[in-house]
Amino acid sequence: MSTTTGTESRTSAWVLALTSVASLMMALDATAVTTALSRIRVDLGASMAQLEWTMNAYSLTFAVLLMTGAGLGDRFGRKRMFVVGVTLFTAASAACALSPDAGRLIAARAVQGAGAALAMPLAMALLSAAYPPERRARALGVFSGLTGLAVAGGPVVGGAITQGIAWEWIFWLNVPIGLVMVPLVLRRVPESKGAAGRFDAGGLALVTLGALGLVWGLIRAGDSGWTGALTLGSLIGGALLMAAFVGWELRSKAPMVPMGLFRSAGFAAGNAAALFMYAALYGALFFVAQFLQTGRGEEPLSAGLHMIPWTAGVIVVAPLAGARVGRIGSRVLTATGLALQAAGIGWFALAADTTVPYWQLIAPMIVAGVGVSMAMPAAQISVINAVAPPQIGKASGVFNTLRQFGGVLGVAAAAPVFTALGGYGSAQAFIDGFGPAMGLAAGLSALGALSALFIPGRKATAPRMPAPQVSPPGERDRLSATR
Repeated sequence: MSTTTGTESRTSAWVLALTSVASLMMALDATAVTTALSRIRVDLGASMAQLEWTMNAYSLTFAVLLMTGAGLGDRFGRKRMFVVGVTLFTAASAACALSPDAGRLIAARAVQGAGAALAMPLAMALLSAAYPPERRARALGVFSGLTGLAVAGGPVVGGAITQGIAWEWIFWLNVPIGLVMVPLVLRRVPESKGAAGRFDAGGLALVTLGALGLVWGLIRAGDSGWTGALTLGSLIGGALLMAAFVGWELRSKAPMVPMGLFRSAGFAAGNAAALFMYAALYGALFFVAQFLQTGRGEEPLSAGLHMIPWTAGVIVVAPLAGARVGRIGSRVLTATGLALQAAGIGWFALAADTTVPYWQLIAPMIVAGVGVSMAMPAAQISVINAVAPPQIGKASGVFNTLRQFGGVLGVAAAAPVFTALGGYGSAQAFIDGFGPAMGLAAGLSALGALSALFIPGRKATAPRMPAPQVSPPGERDRLSATR
């Protein structure tokens, strides 16, 4: 018994380490480019819209293909498709580094997002399957902490690499990591599968086109205004396609997003909070890194280092919050954390100008960083604990889809506000647009805090176990073997 337990513990540790590294690498690329945007704009002659797409091409393909990645993992094996995703991400990273112009960089970023869409939901599903419910919260807290560190700490890494070497090395660094990870995953991570179903091609087409329409409309609004025919047509078309997607999923025999999951308050409210949380975070990070360079005249490395107060809380707070969800409850941690993030972002917006001493920006960054670090694992655990183990793959896919889509919407929604009121013509022109854009991000975080109030209390969010009577005997045996 002790030998078996020791082997299982070592296997679980390997799964935690490898999935966390993959998550860190892929989440890092979502935000590491923020402190490189100024150099990319100069080196590749990129416009504001192209800078947005440099961020959003990755997040958009990531968001719309996540459920497909989760479904492929359930059907063909989570480890197998995780390896495919890491391999695709690694190859696309090399293509990003070799891009000679903004158009090809954006295309390579889209392929990167597709690889991450395969790997990320399966990383969470593999990790959840490797730990029993009583140990899962702590493992997910570590996983979320590293992911959050990458999201918030990406600008630091990006700034150091951009100034110390070149922005292309943000992507080159992924190549050796990916080459080492693939054989380790094949050897150390056990295979697992979920309940395989038919491929929902109609749902995938509707959600992809709907998301593209909404994001395209928001980005175009920054260049052409909100009243243009193409802008309004794109936004209205995207909204209608999203509504059609919901209708399709409600009638589909094999939906990519089982709408019945949203009947659970923990699942629905946790996902809503995550959507607003990441919209606020990504929208703020997109502009803060540029503010430190364009508004204050700092170099990329200095800008990255000056964002450390924002990232430091993630290192300590997220694992601690994840370990205490069972005692405190997801609702309290998520709502309080997002309220703190809203306060920190709003405070930063009010304090920022061309002459503000750096020390006056430290406190709002700490408040925002601690807040989002509390909310990240709590919202995630609320979603995962709201479903039975066979549904973890799809639940994690939904969570990560909305998380990434939130990031896309945060950047796309804040950029038109910035463009309407400011610009890159001077430091003061940048400040004129920066404050209102950050105010929008703070408002999104506040909406997330309100959403989190609908998460059930601590006892109602305990991990759900599968009901034996609804699973065939063979399915129960297979699930036991994969846990």
